[in-house]
Parts: sequence; C-alpha cells; structure tokens
Amino acid sequence: MIPDTWDQECDVAVIGFGGAGVAAAVTAHDLGAEVLIAEKAPKGLHGGNTRVAAQGYLNTSSTEEAIQYLTALCGPYTVPARMIEVWAEEMGQNNEWLAGLGGDPQEHQHPPAGIEFPELPGAQSSHKFHDGPVLGYGKTWDRLESFVLERDIRVHYDTPARDLIQDPHSGEILGIRAETAGKPLHIKARRGVVLTCGGFENNQELIRTYLSGVPYCFPQGTPYNEGDGIPMAQTVGADLWHMNNFAGPTMALKVPEFPATLSMQALHFSKEFPGGMIVVGPDGRRFADEKFKNRHGKVPMNGVWRPMALPCPMFMIFDHPMLASGPLYNTEPNRGWTAMMDRYPWSDDNSAEIEKGWITKADTLEGLARLLGLDGLALDETVNRWNAQVAAGADTDFGRTLMLNPLEKSPFYAVELSPAMLNTQGGPRRNERSEILRPDGTRIPRLYSAGELGSIFSNLYQGTGNIGEAFGFGRIAGRNVAAETPWG
Repeated sequence: MIPDTWDQECDVAVIGFGGAGVAAAVTAHDLGAEVLIAEKAPKGLHGGNTRVAAQGYLNTSSTEEAIQYLTALCGPYTVPARMIEVWAEEMGQNNEWLAGLGGDPQEHQHPPAGIEFPELPGAQSSHKFHDGPVLGYGKTWDRLESFVLERDIRVHYDTPARDLIQDPHSGEILGIRAETAGKPLHIKARRGVVLTCGGFENNQELIRTYLSGVPYCFPQGTPYNEGDGIPMAQTVGADLWHMNNFAGPTMALKVPEFPATLSMQALHFSKEFPGGMIVVGPDGRRFADEKFKNRHGKVPMNGVWRPMALPCPMFMIFDHPMLASGPLYNTEPNRGWTAMMDRYPWSDDNSAEIEKGWITKADTLEGLARLLGLDGLALDETVNRWNAQVAAGADTDFGRTLMLNPLEKSPFYAVELSPAMLNTQGGPRRNERSEILRPDGTRIPRLYSAGELGSIFSNLYQGTGNIGEAFGFGRIAGRNVAAETPWG
C-alpha cells in the first residue's frame, strides 16, 4: 500500500551496508543521485560478510579466461551467457574502481595464488586482492566504509527494511517500508531501490527448505543475514534462483551465547596439535578426514565436487593433551568482529568453556558417551580403531595425514559441532543490468540487486568471488538505477 505521506525521500534507496551496498551507493551518488542506505545491523556491526572477510576481493586479468572459468564453476547449472560475460568484464575493473576512489589494491602474496579450482579452464585469470599493504580481517572494509562516510550519503543503522512499496498498476517500486526504534519508516525512492542485504545463512526455516543435506546450519560471518530480501522481492513478483547453493558446509562450534559459529583450531587443515582428536556422528563412528582441506565446503566425490556430507549431531572427541595445548578456538583477532568478540572472550586454558558447558568432560570414554547420548561401545570401538591405525602409521578409513596421534590420555572431552557456512548464494533472479526479474523474464521496474542475495554463483565457489561480484554488480546497479527517470 502506498502511504499517504512519506517520512523521508531520496533518489535511490540501498538496502544493506556491505560491499555491494557500498558499490551501488557510491556509484549512484557520484552520478548525481541522492542516496540513502537502510542497514539492519547496529553501527559497529554493520558491513555484512564483507566486514568480516579476511581474503579481500577477486579481480580477473583476462575477460576471455574469466568467462571460461565462471562457466566451468557453474557446471550443470545454467547461467545466461550474457550474465557471465558482464560478470567477467566487470570483475576485471575492480582494481581500477578501488584505486579511482583512493584505494590501494594489493595482490595477495601468500600461496596459493588464489585459484580454488586450478584444474578448470580459465582458472589462471583469478587473482585475490585486498586494500593496502597488509592482509587482514576488516582492513579492506575500512576503506570501503570510508567511501560512503566521506560522501553525502545518509545511513540509517538499526533500520531493517521490511517491505517494498509497489505501484499496484504499473508494478514500479516506489520505495520501502523500514523499521527504526520499533516504528515504521516509509522512504520514497524517486529512481529506485537496490537490494544488497545478503543471504539467508542465519534463517533456519529457509535453510531447511532450500539447502539439501543439512537439517540446520549456522553462519561463519554476520548473523544479521537472515534472508530479508527474499520475501520482499517475492511479494512484488520476483523469481528466485540458485537457492540450493551455499559456500559450505564445514564443521564449527555453535553455542547459544554467540550468534555465529566459532572456528575450532584442531579442525584447520594445516594446524598440528598434540594429543588425539576425531569427529564422530550420532552413531559414534568417524565419517570423514577431519583435517581435509575442503573447498568452501565442497569435497571430491566420484569425479565431481559435492557438498560435504555431515551427520547431525556430530562431536569432536579429544583427549587431555590436546585440551592442555592451548585455546581450542582460533583467538586471532578479527577486526571485523571486535565489538562482538569482546563480549565472548575464549579462555587460555579452555576452563571457562568447560564451566559454560561448551566443552563436555568425562574421566572415561564410556562416561563421555553417556553424557553425549552416544553408544558407548561404538565410541570405544571407533577410538580403538583410530589408535590402532595411528600405531600402524596410516588412516586406512579416510586417508587423514595430519595429527595422527593416539586418543588415549584421560580426561576425555567433546565439543558438539554444527554445520557452518560462509554464506548462501540464492535469492531473486537478476539480469546483466542488475534488474530483478519476474518468472517470465521481465523486469520489475525500478528494482535492482547486487551481492550474495541472488548471486551468480550457482555451483562451485571461487574464494573472494562474492565480494568481487558485489563490487561489479553493485556498480552496475548503481549506474542503472541512477539513470532512471524520477517519478513524482
């Protein structure tokens, strides 16, 4: 319903203050549009997954090779050829765009060079970049945020968008209804609206509906991505695509006190710790190489890459030497999460986490199994089999080569693990102009999107690709929405 009066007006309303929102807002502003950003998260926790990502963004060195690579990444999931061409062309301009705004693009220097699927055609075109001389959590975000703050762009924090306001006759999007301090805020957008509000990685109902293989899954990044843009777009007639694709699953700790997952150091593919560690499913048996370097949750299976199969619940079982080696959680500061992580510090000796119940402790494996609700005999057999394989020098079940240590010194401990993900890729279908489409392929007038909400990634995911795509399609959305003729 169109309101009788509008609380605020602008040319372009951008929903979401992350990497895609920055690209769309800055581009539209610099083309002369009056821009407003409505951001769901409170100030300091805004920025979406771009804020908490460590790896930076993707820039491609060859349009022709990038077209080959993205086509191969899509695999059997068809993406229009023109979409792929535009993606490849625009991703190759990310460095120029960042530098043109005052940034300092620097290529990642640590190996590997950033190619996640080097066996695919065109892979050599992918290069990971970040802003400034130091790679680190939140550093590129600091630069991106400054582009908005140094411009006359209004930002409303703690202001989730709830509905798109559509003309019932023309189908045009006229503005948004947001909420601030529990009250509605009607924002008129004279040229159009850009949805850049992220995926649904913290919406369990959508996860159960669309993501196969996981009964639940929790985010590794921002907890504010709850799929808000999906029902908003559907209500005004949008088609959906890529709803089954996500960058995951992996294994992590999810506790009620913290809204996102916590990464366990012992599960990192390159780290070694003393003591024994295995992961078991609800039957008390191992199901995978716990230290395998997956590719954003994808593992090789019968000649193709498929999402990891994770039984739920699952438990990391370990002994006292591993617990005594240091904190189980990766305590390396994440500047993007500083404000939140300061509220949930991890103790140096893991004692506080035992006290909280995050870590379960027992003097015997039988006692541990009882506390976890596992079959004690099955768990004992699994541990004995693991210890025997370690003594023989080879994991003949799953080929694990790291941390081949016996699990034998009591007390014994367990952490219940959850499937975790970097982000989802699905959402409203868009075209090469970043316009959101109806099921019949026609555009919804004055409605655009960018970022992981309706991402082009449909099957395999190249690291830093989402932020690179957010920049590219954010700019495309900003250019096209700024070119709309103002209504009213």
